Parts: sequence; structure tokens; C-alpha cells
Amino acid sequence: MTTLACGRFRLDLSRPLVMGILNVTPDSFSDGGRHAGVEQALRHAQAMLDDGADIIDLGGESTRPNAPAVSVEEEMARVLPVLERLQAFGVPLSLDTRRRAVMAVALPIGVDLINDVSALEDEGALALLRDSDAAICLMHKQGNPDTMQQRPDYRDVVEEVGSYLARRVALCVDAGIARTRLLVDPGFGFGKTLEHNLLLLRELPQLERLAGGIPLLVGLSRKSMFGALCDEAVPSERLGASVAAALEAVRRGARIVRVHDVKATRQALQVWNALESA
Repeated sequence: MTTLACGRFRLDLSRPLVMGILNVTPDSFSDGGRHAGVEQALRHAQAMLDDGADIIDLGGESTRPNAPAVSVEEEMARVLPVLERLQAFGVPLSLDTRRRAVMAVALPIGVDLINDVSALEDEGALALLRDSDAAICLMHKQGNPDTMQQRPDYRDVVEEVGSYLARRVALCVDAGIARTRLLVDPGFGFGKTLEHNLLLLRELPQLERLAGGIPLLVGLSRKSMFGALCDEAVPSERLGASVAAALEAVRRGARIVRVHDVKATRQALQVWNALESA
């Protein structure tokens, strides 16, 4: 599949796309609080678009390991004012939420993609998205943010993650959601050890096959796996590792990479694209 039906847009997936991360939370693992205000968020969104972002992914709940719970009301208060202002930007807008109540209020404002770390497991989310035209990213996680990194355990991480994603895809399709609206995300760092993450990255082609050929969205940017690999405790200092991983993910089949560092990732992909088409 080379085209994603994404709300107001039809996105060409024949080339890798860059999704820019816009966190309006005070406690995200990498940039918590920097873009929490409406004006700061809008400036950052414009900067990412200027740097080459294809999609803006707005999130109001931190799902990092050990993140504290956020009420539905607080999540809405964070994202809705920004979402309303982003409509004027005329670009594909993704909402990073796992709550049906937030989706229900946000979709009429204008959301082109729901990026759900719970793969529409919240009650009523599947039916809600069935009756919309938004694209959907179904992500795998083991456990919840407050517990998921305590003891991640798999018999075969690639098979189990791939099978879970296949089941969620099948539920969507059986509910009447077109496959052209779907993406899948292995959920790097969401209930996975460093070894699990590396295996999943290496086996992205197998994961895509297990998920029935649904395009892959991959989020590796600045994650703790690079802190362990590169002995770098500060997330914002993991640029080289993040860009290398994004390129490797694309080489192994990812159609969309979700990143903090848009400009560096876009430049790396431009070089990769030039080599591939030479």
C-alpha cells in the first residue's frame, strides 16, 4: 500500500515521511514543558514544518515509563486549544491519545490521524473511529506506563508483537475500517528491554508481514535504548543515535518515522533517497 487515507489528506508512502513530535505536557521524557503553552506549541509546530515535517503529532499525556496518570479533562485542556489553532496550518494533524473521550471531542475539530498507544482498546474507540475518516496508528505495548518497564517478558517478541498487531488490524477491518486508513507501530520502549527493541528493529520486515502488509510507523527518537547503547543519559544528546535508527528503520521498511529532530532526520533521508534513486 503506497497511499494512506488520512482525514483531509491522501499521503504518498512511496517515500518515507517524517512525523514531528509536539508534546504539550510538562513531563515528557525528552522535552517536557518546553512547548506546553499554546503559543510555544504553535511556534514549535511551525519550526518543525519549516524543517520538513510531513505530519505534526500532538500529545497531551506523557506515556513514558513511570509517567503519572493524567485525567481526561487535563489532557483535553492541554491539546484542544492547540489543535484548534493548528487547523490554520493546513497540514496533516495527528493526535497522540489512547482515550475515546478525547478522540470524540478532538475529531470534529479536525484530526487526520489518531496515534493510539493502546491500539483502540479503550471502550468505544473502535466504533468511534469506524465512523470517522481519520487514519489510525495501532501500537503495541506490554503493560501500562506506570509498570511497563518493570519486567518485560516475551517468549518470542517479534512473533508476539506481530500477532497482536495483526489481531488489532483484523478487528478494525471487521468493523468496517478500510486497510488504507491503518498504520502499525511496534511500540519501541513500551514494555520492551534493549534486547527486545533491537530484535524488533532488525525484524521490521517480518513485523510488516505478520501485520498483513499494513505500513509501519516507527518511533525511536531519543529513547532510553540509545542511552544504554551510547552511554548518554541526556535524551536531547541522542541525536546521532536517533537519526541512525530512523534511517535503519526506513531501510527495513518503515514508511513514517516519528521524531523530535526533524531537520537532521529530513537531511539524512534526503541523502538516503538520493542514493536509492541514483
